[in-house]
Amino acid sequence: MDTVTKLLARAGRTYAEDAGITLKNTPRPLFELLVLTLLSSTRISADIAVAAAKELFQAGWRTPEAMATAPRADVIAALGRGHYVRYDESTATRLREMGERVESEYQGDLRKLAQRADGDAAAAARLLEEFDGIGPVGAGIFLREVQDVWTWLRPFLDKRAQQGAEALGLPTDPEKLGKRADGGGFAPFAAALVRVSLDAKLLDEVRG
Repeated sequence: MDTVTKLLARAGRTYAEDAGITLKNTPRPLFELLVLTLLSSTRISADIAVAAAKELFQAGWRTPEAMATAPRADVIAALGRGHYVRYDESTATRLREMGERVESEYQGDLRKLAQRADGDAAAAARLLEEFDGIGPVGAGIFLREVQDVWTWLRPFLDKRAQQGAEALGLPTDPEKLGKRADGGGFAPFAAALVRVSLDAKLLDEVRG
């Protein structure tokens, strides 16, 4: 079993999938991914970000309108249930503001952000970074996860995925690496590379 096959077998799933997001090019799952992106943009583990996203979604805040109008105290409580406690108050504020911005700027539909980017990944990243709490790292997370839906981005690797590729001795150039992945989409492969960069045990298993 070669390195790529072994990697996909052990870790070939997106973080959106972990959070229960069935990603497709429609407003609700795109907004859910934006929520997960914001949660993942702080200095907190991916597992906690995923758990917090699940709590928010279970509370019913899956759309920009619902998030914008969610009681702040209830959002903080949901984040706490997901053990997202270090940044819970500031993140609750940012989540509600993010919902408002998606409503006002994109009429609740992030496909309009893709249209505005007009096939330019750097432009899409800049638009994502206009949301308070999402910087270059967060923009990279969103683009990495959404690339099999917004196929004009593919193949896309953020810096963390490139670090995983380098650790495995694989090409860090997305075009070269894209030829090594199977035909099932590039986002799970990119996410698997991120997992390798964060988990020394997984790295040893894949390299072994």
